[in-house]
Amino acid sequence: SSGINAEYGMGVLTGKSTDFGGSKLRPEATGYGLVYITLEALKKYKHYRYLPEEKRAGVAENCFKGLRVLISGSGNVAQFAAEKVMELGGLVISFSDSSGSLTSQDGFSTDQLKELFHLKNVKRGRLSEMAEGAGLQYHAGRAVWDLGLECDVALPCATQNEIQLEGAHKLAEGGCWCVAEGANMPTTNEAVDYLKTKVDIYIPAKAANAGGVATSALEMAQNSARLFWTSEEVDVKLNGIMTNIFATAYKTAQEFGRPWDLQFGANAAGFLKVYKAYKAMGYLKF
Repeated sequence: SSGINAEYGMGVLTGKSTDFGGSKLRPEATGYGLVYITLEALKKYKHYRYLPEEKRAGVAENCFKGLRVLISGSGNVAQFAAEKVMELGGLVISFSDSSGSLTSQDGFSTDQLKELFHLKNVKRGRLSEMAEGAGLQYHAGRAVWDLGLECDVALPCATQNEIQLEGAHKLAEGGCWCVAEGANMPTTNEAVDYLKTKVDIYIPAKAANAGGVATSALEMAQNSARLFWTSEEVDVKLNGIMTNIFATAYKTAQEFGRPWDLQFGANAAGFLKVYKAYKAMGYLKF
């Protein structure tokens, strides 16, 4: 506002270092939140059309345990989504960067995940440097979605429009039955339309990757109250926020006769929230 009105207004900066008012768990928040909302969907869903009968009871009871999870990207969102999936017993099958993809048919080990953290966050290297790791395969110049890998869950965490129609076809052919978006709009419109006819659960980015901005709001709340919450306290609040986002999208889709259309549920719930606020303030007469 200073340039337009010749005055200085109050501003807010989030994502700060914890040395000067930042929140614990902010770097982890988007990836953790993505897994938390997916976990809620797995808890709620009972049908699993494309999941073998012998695995259904186990998923309903243990959720991520034993599920094969494709992850794209290798930045903050991908790293911490993978960390949480592995903590919950899932098998992380892939990562990627702009040069190619790194896969493991049996799932990355915790030591390999630590190596990836160091490679990306300290060395600033490329995934190709891990190509000689035990059980790892590097695919130069290829995206995760081009490889036709078998999976249960897909978590695109790299970039916009990374899953196009051909990649969506390969996901369905590989047995994928759950897609939750960690990146911003990582799936093209035609790929979304196709996936919604093929997978059991599709959670759009506007709901699935809200954990980051939600934790920025938690950071602002801490600053306002002059409080510093522990990682455990922030984690509980983040989990609660993502659980509520899922519940709202799920309930709204049900109310409009479109059960499990979480894209519609998220859109409609957002619209209704704005509509009700405008109406309460007297801007709308209907």
